[in-house]
Amino acid sequence: MVNKFSTSLQGYNKEEVNSFVKEVIVEYESMLNKLKKSCALNEEMQKELKHYKDIEATLNRAILVAEESTSNIKKVAYDESKTILEDARRNATKVINNALAKAERIESEAESLRRKVVVYKRRFRALVEDQLDEIEGFDEKVE
Repeated sequence: MVNKFSTSLQGYNKEEVNSFVKEVIVEYESMLNKLKKSCALNEEMQKELKHYKDIEATLNRAILVAEESTSNIKKVAYDESKTILEDARRNATKVINNALAKAERIESEAESLRRKVVVYKRRFRALVEDQLDEIEGFDEKVE
């Protein structure tokens, strides 16, 4: 804002100078207000930036904790699955062994019953033959 003042006998024209000074004051106050608003806005933005950086740090920590928790959960789940599989294998072995033992007992009982049937058939046959002999002997006595 360059201004040329007219001169008079006493120097520069006071009204022009005063008018110019008033314009400078108004412009200075306007620029000062803009600067204050800019500073206030900058300060507010700095606070918001700090707030968002704090949130970012908190979220990063939460992500790390979540990742650690996930890793721990996976490890626990893996260990538990191994334990479950080992238990299942042991139980399967027990079931198979029990089933084999039961099958052997049943086979043994079946064999025992077969022998008893054979013995029973022999005795029954012998009894029937003895009775037939008695019947034939009775016929001979009657004649």
